[in-house]
Amino acid sequence: MSKHIVVAVTGGIAAYKAATVVRTLIKDGWDVRVMMTNQATKFVTPLTFTTLTGHAVVTTLGPANQPLAHVELARWADAMVVVPATANVLSKVALGIADDVVTTTLCAAVCPRLFIPAMNDQMYANPAVQRNITRLRADGARVMEPATGMLAEGYAGKGRLPAPAEISTWLYQQLVPGTALAGKHVLVTAGPTREYLDPIRYITNPSSGRMGYALAAAARNQGAEVTLVSGPTALPPVPGVTLVAVQTSAEMAQAVFARQTQADIIIAAAAVADYGVEHPAPQKIKKNGAELTLHLHQTKDIIATVAQNKRPDQYVVGFAAETTAVAEHARAKLQSKQLDMVVANDVGKQAIGFGSRENAVTIFTPEETPQAVAQASKQTIAATIIQAIARHLGQVSDHQ
Repeated sequence: MSKHIVVAVTGGIAAYKAATVVRTLIKDGWDVRVMMTNQATKFVTPLTFTTLTGHAVVTTLGPANQPLAHVELARWADAMVVVPATANVLSKVALGIADDVVTTTLCAAVCPRLFIPAMNDQMYANPAVQRNITRLRADGARVMEPATGMLAEGYAGKGRLPAPAEISTWLYQQLVPGTALAGKHVLVTAGPTREYLDPIRYITNPSSGRMGYALAAAARNQGAEVTLVSGPTALPPVPGVTLVAVQTSAEMAQAVFARQTQADIIIAAAAVADYGVEHPAPQKIKKNGAELTLHLHQTKDIIATVAQNKRPDQYVVGFAAETTAVAEHARAKLQSKQLDMVVANDVGKQAIGFGSRENAVTIFTPEETPQAVAQASKQTIAATIIQAIARHLGQVSDHQ
């Protein structure tokens, strides 16, 4: 288990909550040091963190008595956690700017860097902020989704700092390799498929792939070898996960069937098209004033085929993305396709539907009462699903 954490506090209103986060981490057994930006010291004093940690807080570059304190902290750290991570610091680190003690230390660090954003909801949704978060993740940083709740502006929105207990659990999952799926090979499908009408037009759906990618990361975090078969998405590859990129449902089926025998657990989170074009045109279809009739055929049911041909020791999980009668459709899918587990969600609800960053699901198995999982980030939902799978396999993670 990693022991040394540097907590970097930056200048947002949620800075005062960082004190509770630091205290929680210390109670969990971490050895914590704190550094602060100049703006952060206007929200909470360094003395607060000195009292909590028993160590001096680094607030400037090159103090006379410790000119390389930030470099030493970067070497000492097993992880650096930025809490709260403002839009400003996310932008600077994404662009490689190092103009204060926090950004300089983050630039020098070779340990895992974790960011816990907190800001106004409109700032968080700003395309530039989202681009910077995407770039940080592509560079290997880990970014926790902010919570939805009452903001400093006096209204509810997404941008609130998560509760300290949630932060502690997330950090543990990110920094302490789990063993619940050690020795297992997990095959995950994600994203939409494209069913082409001609070389440049296709039928698809709004799936972002986030749920499948989060499941791949959660399985990796529990020690599994993971293969991710993904339709077209805008997401960066998941570090430590083998990515197989496909486009059509036929390509996804071929990729899954070719790898099924090597997998111990198969999780079908992809939004695979149920119908494809019977005879795609070899060239672009030109508008000629006449109506166009499409002849569609039913695509291969990937998860049903996998379940029909699975080994007795394989565990197969399907997803039921529904807009009506969610529970009824999920139970029917569980039984008709002979699955070990079905994860159902209501994609008709915008907050947890296709393209959203959060989800709320119900987990169905043949032998247990359905388990409802409240709305949370897809990373949190994914970790819960992986824990449920591990529990059914008798290999539960120690940190619950």
